[in-house]
Amino acid sequence: MSSKEVKAALKSARDAIKNKEFKEALKHCKTVLKLEKSNYNAWVFIGLAACELEQTDQSLTAYKKAIELDPEQLLAWQGLANLYEKTDQWDFKVELPNVYQKLVELYSSSDKNKCYDMIKKLSDIYQSDREQLKLAKVWQQLIQLKEEDGVEKKELVKLLKDMIQLLSEGLNETLIAAFEKAMALVEPVPGEEHKKISRFIFLIFLQLPCEEAKIKEACESVLSLYPNHSYPLEVLCGHYLKTGNMDENAVSCFSRLQDLAPNSGLSHLGLGTKSLQEGRYNDAIINLTKGLKQMSLSTGWCSLAEAQFKTHRYSDCAVSCSQGLCRFHFEAEKEPSMLALKGRAYLNKGQIDRALQVNLRLNPCLTCFSSQKCKTYSPLILQKCEYYFLLGKLYWEMGPETRKDRSKAHTHFLKAAKFDPHLGCAFRYLGHYYREVAGDRGRAQGCYKKAFELNGDDNESGAASVDLSIEQGDMETALRILQSVTEKATPGSAKWAWMRRGLYYLKVEQHQQAVADLQAALRADPEDWVCWECLGEAYLKRRSFTAALKAFSRAHQLQPSSIYSVYQAAAIKQTLGKFKEAAAEYLLITTKQDYVPALKGLGECQLSLAKSLMEDCRDGGAIDLIEKAIQNLFRAVQLRPDLSCLWKLLGDASTAVSIVSPNRAQVLVPASLAGLDSSSQANRLNQVQMLKVGERCYARALKLMPEAPSLWYDLGLNYYRQAACQSALTEENQNSPSQDLEKAQQCLKKSIMMDSGNYSYWNTLGVVSMNKGLENFALAQHCFIKSIQVEPNNVVAWTNLGTLYLKKENIELAHEAFKIAQSLEPLYVNCWIGQALIAEGVGSYDTMDLFRHTTELSTHMEGVKGYAYWVCSTMLDKSNRNTELYRYNIVQMNAISAAQVALSKYTERIQSDPEAFTMLGYLNEHLHLNRQALQAYQRICTIHFISCSNLGQLEDAVRAYKSTPLQDLSDLVGLALAYCRSGLLQESIATYERALAVASSEKEKAYLLTALALLQHRHGNLDSAKTLLFKCSMLKEPISESLLCLCALGLVHSDATLAAAALAELLKQDSTSEGVVQQQCLLTCALLALRGSYVAVQREASRAVHRYDKKNSSPQTRALLYSGLNQLATGRHSGEDKYKNALKTIQRAVLLCPDDPAAWAALMAACHIENTSCYLSGSAPCRQSLEHTLMSVVSMKGMLTDIERPLAQSLEGWVLQQAVTGLMMEGQLDQAEALCTQVLSVSPEHPAVLLSLRQVQCQRLLLASPEPVLPEVVLEQLNKAVLMNPTNLGAWHWLADVYRSQGLLVQAVMAYRQSLQLASQLGVHSYQVASLLRLALLALGPCMVGVTGNDWKDLVMEATTEVLKLGSFPVAHLFQALLQFVDKMNSRETRRLLERLVYTSSQDFPVTVAQVASWYLLRHLHAKHDQELIDVLLQHAKKKDDQRLLVFHSLLTRSSS
Repeated sequence: MSSKEVKAALKSARDAIKNKEFKEALKHCKTVLKLEKSNYNAWVFIGLAACELEQTDQSLTAYKKAIELDPEQLLAWQGLANLYEKTDQWDFKVELPNVYQKLVELYSSSDKNKCYDMIKKLSDIYQSDREQLKLAKVWQQLIQLKEEDGVEKKELVKLLKDMIQLLSEGLNETLIAAFEKAMALVEPVPGEEHKKISRFIFLIFLQLPCEEAKIKEACESVLSLYPNHSYPLEVLCGHYLKTGNMDENAVSCFSRLQDLAPNSGLSHLGLGTKSLQEGRYNDAIINLTKGLKQMSLSTGWCSLAEAQFKTHRYSDCAVSCSQGLCRFHFEAEKEPSMLALKGRAYLNKGQIDRALQVNLRLNPCLTCFSSQKCKTYSPLILQKCEYYFLLGKLYWEMGPETRKDRSKAHTHFLKAAKFDPHLGCAFRYLGHYYREVAGDRGRAQGCYKKAFELNGDDNESGAASVDLSIEQGDMETALRILQSVTEKATPGSAKWAWMRRGLYYLKVEQHQQAVADLQAALRADPEDWVCWECLGEAYLKRRSFTAALKAFSRAHQLQPSSIYSVYQAAAIKQTLGKFKEAAAEYLLITTKQDYVPALKGLGECQLSLAKSLMEDCRDGGAIDLIEKAIQNLFRAVQLRPDLSCLWKLLGDASTAVSIVSPNRAQVLVPASLAGLDSSSQANRLNQVQMLKVGERCYARALKLMPEAPSLWYDLGLNYYRQAACQSALTEENQNSPSQDLEKAQQCLKKSIMMDSGNYSYWNTLGVVSMNKGLENFALAQHCFIKSIQVEPNNVVAWTNLGTLYLKKENIELAHEAFKIAQSLEPLYVNCWIGQALIAEGVGSYDTMDLFRHTTELSTHMEGVKGYAYWVCSTMLDKSNRNTELYRYNIVQMNAISAAQVALSKYTERIQSDPEAFTMLGYLNEHLHLNRQALQAYQRICTIHFISCSNLGQLEDAVRAYKSTPLQDLSDLVGLALAYCRSGLLQESIATYERALAVASSEKEKAYLLTALALLQHRHGNLDSAKTLLFKCSMLKEPISESLLCLCALGLVHSDATLAAAALAELLKQDSTSEGVVQQQCLLTCALLALRGSYVAVQREASRAVHRYDKKNSSPQTRALLYSGLNQLATGRHSGEDKYKNALKTIQRAVLLCPDDPAAWAALMAACHIENTSCYLSGSAPCRQSLEHTLMSVVSMKGMLTDIERPLAQSLEGWVLQQAVTGLMMEGQLDQAEALCTQVLSVSPEHPAVLLSLRQVQCQRLLLASPEPVLPEVVLEQLNKAVLMNPTNLGAWHWLADVYRSQGLLVQAVMAYRQSLQLASQLGVHSYQVASLLRLALLALGPCMVGVTGNDWKDLVMEATTEVLKLGSFPVAHLFQALLQFVDKMNSRETRRLLERLVYTSSQDFPVTVAQVASWYLLRHLHAKHDQELIDVLLQHAKKKDDQRLLVFHSLLTRSSS
């Protein structure tokens, strides 16, 4: 076949390949090879077609055959490269670089662009395979080709930079050559590009083992171009550090580098290494530490560890070795030396086990550490200095004798310090010697300072150095040491430094910094109670009272015997106004010891509580607290009579009684304080005497501090109170200036002279000057204006100025002054009273509203009386009953009840105002409080008579009685008594005889005859007196008083016969009155003494004592009965205590006095309590069906006993209600209804019995079905029955419970509020508490089920807050805790509130409250997954035998698992 056929076949193969008909192409190629076996193109086409057909072996064979035929042809090499690229075989990948290299050679002469592409592919392969030498050759070839093409220098430089970047990991000579070539090509020189390239080449120098001469030459060359750049010197310094060459050239290089770059790590490392070689260890440590902060080198860590070891900083040495070994473990040549250093450091620290581990790691074959407790190795470690130190330490610890001997401990410590100046422990013991033995604090401080400088971990030396610096007044040195320690300290370390610096900041009043430092000290030792106290002090100085309270509480927990923490906690509570809690804390201290600050704080708290009670007109409780305050303050003043503040507080307490009623102001005062002999007992002083005591206390305080203006002010106020008290007792002091007022004025002027910038002083001087007796209105106005000028926002001064203008009848100015006062303080009641008085004066309709507003603000006597007056005036005007004004002022505003409550407080405070008692009686009468109304009206007459008698106005008293019809016995007796006191004995006798004619009973006649006999005896008519007394004794109902008078008459006149006869009749009466029995005994003894039988006197007195104990058991019975009632009130039943409970106590009372109906009624109540406790505990009651029996006994005893009819009726009504309640509890509704019906058949209109019947019928309806719904008609009937008993507080509670059972919560709330209002009006404290607690429980229900809104939550908080104002009630605290649990279950406050109830230490704390709180606390802790506190709670439950909580815990655990 000819060449034409070959060409045609090749053409057909080429066309088939173009058409992707690769099999056809193979056929044509085989046809060609049959004709011409060495045809290059045919083999190439076969390789291409086979490759496309994925016939790899055939394609490879064909390409290799073609290459064998003509190695210089491109086609076969290109196909082979294509085959290798497409086929993923490892042997192809290996051969591919060779193919690319051949293509580069072939393209280099024909196609430069393809040549560059091949070089790029070849470079990628070498780079991925990390074949740096081949990669370098390829890039050199590329750059050579570029140079041959004559490309620009910029492109060559770019290629060289790419090459350098690719070869940066190779670190070979080619890279250096590339750098040098790039530096030669780059322009300009010097320039940024040249600088960058030179930096790169020096980085290479740092990592390549180059010759020192070459490095120096390169560095000098670059430095000549860039003298301000440090990198050439860094290369050279790195070389010196690597080689360890520390000659002069090296030091010069390090110094030059430090000058150029002060923060360079290499320069510091080099200089530190040089210092180490020269023995300057401290300089070495400083430089090496700085250098290693910048860069970590193994040589640096090794040198630092060695320097630290030389200076005995073994802990730092071990750390440095660990750092070096951890970071540079690959440098094997450094590891043995660093391990050895680390082992020696541990050994010198005494950590044998760690040293042993390091030694075994260093060389397992060595046994120097493990044998004989390191004895074989210790000679290698211990040097001469250490031997001297240990010997000196031995002498030091042998005792005081060897310490004082300078040739022993002191000498050896000096030798140790001389041989090794870096041995810090030697200097520390030298400091001990100079401080404790030699007494040279200057040298001691120097030694401690040196020891601490050598070893920063020596806390003992540091603390001693700081303490000595502070002692010597060198605070700068102390602060510098503390600052250096705290800057380096890690969290939880350097406690001594943090605490001392915190105390310093506390001393200089930098409280925020003191808090931060003391907190840091506590991180190091959280159990340090002293540090907690210091932190509390810092918080206190910063006014962070809550945080301070927690700190002091924590300190007290850690150290219960610390009084200071308890005292400070109490002082903080006192500052926060929590006076009850503060007083309790103070009592914890004062019961253990007489601690003056605690006694002072306790007195202050009790005085503050007394003042708060007086603001609410609770004067009785206030007087009790004032007594306690005086007792505690007097205890303090006996211990420290030199403290002016204690005398001042005693004066305050004594003066505080001026506010209360004179009848109430009876205070028990220590005898010495009252000016009596200290050996006598305490005396009860009245109001005037107490003010005198206050005067003496202020004078004693002024004697100690005569320049204190506040004491002069207090003394002036005391004189003013004395003047006011005297003016209330005597009329004369109201007409002329009293001496006390003048003294008050002089004292106040003295205080103003000392401190004219105190507005209170000016204001009080104005009040005194305006008072009756002085009435210097010009001075008063001047003082009020000066007070306002000193303090413009002075509501008191503005109000007093308005009062002055009002007194001078300047209405406009008074109104303006009161108006300004109102704008300054809208809640200040006095300015509102002034406006009300103005409105009253001008006849404004707003008068009543203004007075009512004053009673809403606070209880002020003037406002209360004004409001009561307007309420009574409005009610007396019957013509306006249907007006809107009357409905609003009286009905809607509940004016009658409000005025009655306010006026009750007024009359409690001011008991000599007949007008007030008149209005109070009228209001009580309107409220159907008839007994209270009667008492008020009786008080009016008493006041009138007493006032006339006390003021010497007996003529007015006589005139007042004569103005009456004189038909009633009481009026005649009052007139006769007034005559008697006036000295008009005849008129008095005549009036008593007239009264005798009016008397209706024998008893009344007996008393009148006795009074006539006394008057006749006083008049000198002895026989007439005897006759009258004999006549009295002959009556059917003689009285013991007449016989006593007759007997006394016989004794006075030495008539033994008359005295004996009268005494015999007196003894026949068998009186049980304690006073009469005592008088009988006294008269009998006097009669025996008159007869001369003195032995019989003693015998009669003894017989009377025994006779009184046997016959009169009433006091014992009453005592037992009252004890039992108190136990009932506190819930003491047999379930709590089998032997000491209410039932046992009342049973004893019944046994002592079986005829007392009150005792049987109490027994009935006790049985009811026992049954109730049984129902609550789930056990069967054992005292059932006793209601009828006990009710019959009480009724019978009531009829047999001579008691008042109203009391008997009340007792019967109570017993009936108790019986009905007991029957209802037992489920005997038929008997209960029959009992009510039986009583109603006798008394159809009895409201209490009707209410009981409705309660029984309601109970029947409620039990009729599982979910009963009462009709509205029934609810109306129940409401009407309760309204018929408006003063029955329990009825309102029952009605509220009915409403709640029906889901009528709003109506239930209204019922509870009605009971609360009624309890407040009646002054029944227990029902106030019960109403508030029931209201809180009602509101808590919707909160517990998740009802939205804040109304019920607010109601819970309102009710419980009001309860806690009335006293401490655990149930209220429980409700608040449950509300917090519902609102924020997982909060810390929830846990705090519940824990306070669970872990209470009070013995009288209700068990039920604690158990309920423990259940919710357990739920809280389970939600928080706080297993530690759960274990504490369960342990507490086991201690208290609370099995329910343990079962509840197991249920919660199972439910959560």
